[in-house]
Amino acid sequence: MAYDTERLSGPVSRRTFLLTSGMVGTTALAGCLGGGSGGNDQSSGDTTGTSTLTGDGSSTVFPIMNTGASYWNSNPEPGDKDYWPNKWAKQTYNTDNRLADFFAKKYGYETTGKRSNPPFRVSIALSHSGTGVEGVMDGRIDIGDASASAQAELSGKDVSDAEMKKFVDHVVGVDGQPIVVSKAIKDAGVTTITLAQLKKIYRKKITNWSELGGPDKDILVLGRATGSGTDTAFRSNVYGDPEASISPDQRYGKNQQLQQAVSQADNAIAYMALAFVQPDGQVPPIGLKIDGTLYKYGKNLGAKKYPLSRDLHAYTWEDTSKKEAAFLNFILSDFGQEMFVKENNYFALPKDRLKQQRKKVESSKYE
Repeated sequence: MAYDTERLSGPVSRRTFLLTSGMVGTTALAGCLGGGSGGNDQSSGDTTGTSTLTGDGSSTVFPIMNTGASYWNSNPEPGDKDYWPNKWAKQTYNTDNRLADFFAKKYGYETTGKRSNPPFRVSIALSHSGTGVEGVMDGRIDIGDASASAQAELSGKDVSDAEMKKFVDHVVGVDGQPIVVSKAIKDAGVTTITLAQLKKIYRKKITNWSELGGPDKDILVLGRATGSGTDTAFRSNVYGDPEASISPDQRYGKNQQLQQAVSQADNAIAYMALAFVQPDGQVPPIGLKIDGTLYKYGKNLGAKKYPLSRDLHAYTWEDTSKKEAAFLNFILSDFGQEMFVKENNYFALPKDRLKQQRKKVESSKYE
């Protein structure tokens, strides 16, 4: 798996800043007042846009799906330099259609030709991976966002093999999960730790920064809530077991909350999604040395051998409806990968994987 490992050396985009500075949950600055249908609309003949496509789950995947939903609901005209520039509408796709109109039309939806009035609306909620996986399984939502696999999220729960096979896994991007510390700790000289040291920190076998060449301060060990994909992936990737026992001092339900906690402390360490790192701010990343290789933000966190690299999932249930496919194809388009994945500081899918994921939702299946 080869990813675009040079994406993260520049400044955080305006979109990322808006998403991570509290303006989350605004799926539709451009109009999300339509009513939600809830769970698993499998109708292949719905081309009227009378119901809302719903998603919920991972705060890691949220920036990708929520930004995409905001663009979709806005349905901007071609030539809108911020949201549907001619570089894409005219030069790449050769269309005069508005944004959502263009992508939905491929699946038989009628174009509206109107701003803030897409062929159907998309509403993305924010919780964590366990909620997304269980929500799509229970039929409460159409798409379940998760930053760990459904199998890992449901580990230890009474879910049959037959039920597990009903999940359809759509991978929309890749996260190279970094380790971050309080700015005061990095400024004091702790810029790299080893994987062995990280394991000991989260099991309280290393408890003071002085043991790592830092100041004489207790280590405030922070983590994500049990059931979040970020936590599940961390335990699976670091300890080899999604249910491994770790002992963070505090846990947080969302990446946004964890980011704030690190920024307000002077002695913290945490693991979080790439979109929420502040390389020049209060939540800086540090290097992680593994088997002689140093993995650093902006350099090689997307490398195949980086063990904290993980797929970002958007699950559907029992096949994929036309409405789900239309929106997921939008996220998987070249436009979507650039504007919603890369611009939120995640890694776009390599061409071979992108082709594989697009095939699952290609419009020819819904003719």
